[in-house]
Amino acid sequence: MAQASNHLEVYKLLPKTNCRECDFATCLAFAVAVVQGRKGLGDCPRLSPEARQAAPAAPASRPAPGEDPQQAIAGLQERVGRVDLAAAAAGLKADYREGKLFINCLGKDFAVDQQGRLASSCHVNVWVTAPLLHYVLGGGGPEPSGEWVPLRDLPGGADWGRFFEHRCEKELKKVIDGYTGLMEDLVDIFAGRPAPAAFDSDIAVVIRPLPKLPVLLCYWKAEDGMDSSLHLFFDRTAEDNLRIESIYTLGVGLTTMFQKIALTHGR
Repeated sequence: MAQASNHLEVYKLLPKTNCRECDFATCLAFAVAVVQGRKGLGDCPRLSPEARQAAPAAPASRPAPGEDPQQAIAGLQERVGRVDLAAAAAGLKADYREGKLFINCLGKDFAVDQQGRLASSCHVNVWVTAPLLHYVLGGGGPEPSGEWVPLRDLPGGADWGRFFEHRCEKELKKVIDGYTGLMEDLVDIFAGRPAPAAFDSDIAVVIRPLPKLPVLLCYWKAEDGMDSSLHLFFDRTAEDNLRIESIYTLGVGLTTMFQKIALTHGR
């Protein structure tokens, strides 16, 4: 059976009664828990026999509650071991040489070998490991369309949008409020580029955490009594190349890294 990679796939199978007998307030919340591995579809007490038969399998790569993150990484590495890296290179916009994939992340090359091990000339941060492996496993989707949307408007983003706004956008806004030069530094340090002039923000920069996952950062300065504002946008095709939780993980990792850069470079 196909794996459940999106909570909407699961939600379609549920009775949509919001009965709360599963201990969740809504069927949608239960569907998210199923996709995250915290619940099984069979835990729905009102699931129809037809739905049970059509139920997708739980995703193998999502860690169960209490599972060691290293075990989850090991599971991803085992799956990467079954990938034909040479054949996958073109779809990932990566280079294949010497038995490894070389994937560009923020202007730096990360090598992924047949055992799913990562190496780079810079430090391999924890937050980039799982997204890079997920990208190898599912990043062969369409090219970016040029249509920018907030994370909450991605197919699986509704349940992640609030967390992303709180953990990424608000925190990154604080950083840039204190160090507006960071936006320009992103162009120099991480091979970013200024966004087209069509965007109405005061500063707009495009960076690429992964070859087919561009991110647009837009910042509006405080003026006329209005507070400053910052928003991150993703290409409409983002989830066709990277699963939503890895997009979120990248966002949190980038925010943490930018906070450190501001502390050192912004003085």
